[in-house]
Amino acid sequence: MKKLERPMRILHISDTHIFGDDTLHYGVVDTAAALTRTLERASSIEDIDVVLLSGDISDDMTAASYERVRAMVEPWAAERSVPVLYAMGNHDRAAEFEEVLGDRTGVLEVRGVRIIRLDSAVPGAGYGEVGAEQIEMLRCELAAASGPSIVVVHHPPTPAYGPLLKALELQDATELIAACAEGCATAVLSGHYHHPLVAIEQGVPVIVAPGVANTSDACPPAEHERATVGSGFAIVDVPALGAPTATFFSAPSAGDGAEIFDLGPEEVARIAAAAGPRQPQNAVRDAVTGAAAHETGPGA
Repeated sequence: MKKLERPMRILHISDTHIFGDDTLHYGVVDTAAALTRTLERASSIEDIDVVLLSGDISDDMTAASYERVRAMVEPWAAERSVPVLYAMGNHDRAAEFEEVLGDRTGVLEVRGVRIIRLDSAVPGAGYGEVGAEQIEMLRCELAAASGPSIVVVHHPPTPAYGPLLKALELQDATELIAACAEGCATAVLSGHYHHPLVAIEQGVPVIVAPGVANTSDACPPAEHERATVGSGFAIVDVPALGAPTATFFSAPSAGDGAEIFDLGPEEVARIAAAAGPRQPQNAVRDAVTGAAAHETGPGA
């Protein structure tokens, strides 16, 4: 019997929330150290073909933050002779992102798998939207694919669990997932929710990577949004035929499980009003103060 070729393997990292200086995320988490632990944890995994960071790469939107990420991730990838792909999240800003990391969207084929990056960031807001132009581009790229296709978008086209993240979902998820289904996309890879999740939307797997910066509680008290210390990543194996496989890993630290925040209904409503789609796009940074200002919504 002929031996089957191994699947194309993606190291899927998301929500690193790196600062350009030594600021701690929520005054608690050293996100640069968390990313270092994540890469160290992934070092023993063989046959990685591409490293993918699916958004919220920065927290302060500075060029220095992107330079720090690049200085950590790209040497790691170079040792394995594999490319690094970056996607935009709601905490990323286009000018600084492109200055350091290159184009916000694009297509790269790796071992016969077409990887299509989209930009779901809405300037100054926490929710996501890809828009008709990108969806049409996606349709064209999927139609041109001769093998598996992976779509990368920071905001997942599947519902969130927590009340705040529900207010910060992808607004045109139905249109996006319809294009993916029509074009026979193999899977959609996302972040934003800060906890592992796999869903099937119109027959298309949606794979959400854990966050590096923290872990969102998927079952908090009613109407609360809660996060704890914890980092993780996903390995996604994409075969030439058939469904992909997602495996989730933790990158442990001594503080894992410690509560970072637990926001009650009033605070959740306030941040959702500031960062959600019914408000002016520049309202969030003015309205959300204190620790919440770093997130445009916890875990987002």
